[in-house]
Amino acid sequence: MLRDDRGNGGGRRLPPRNVFGEPLETCSSKPMSGFYRDGCCNTGQEDIGSHTVCSVMTSEFLDFCKSHGNDLSTPVPEFEAFEANQPPRVVLRATHEAALTYCSLADLKRFAVDLA
Repeated sequence: MLRDDRGNGGGRRLPPRNVFGEPLETCSSKPMSGFYRDGCCNTGQEDIGSHTVCSVMTSEFLDFCKSHGNDLSTPVPEFEAFEANQPPRVVLRATHEAALTYCSLADLKRFAVDLA
């Protein structure tokens, strides 16, 4: 569920949608992922870091980040994996539409694992 106060006029919360405008799918439950630890890339006003992209954390990606000084627990903007063409793979159907505020659908599609 989207945890902000947007409604459809009746006071009900809008269901979360992915970048295709479809229902948001679960990202991971083992381990439990998401800002709200609900397994989804749900977002709301409390999520000031925008934890909205579902990505696949491979050992290669984690090694790349570590070798470039980013242990993924401390933000280091100058070591962006995207800029080095080394971002993690993205699961679009589990990526919240709010991610489009920060990156383009075209860029997300370049690294998608769930496009047929």
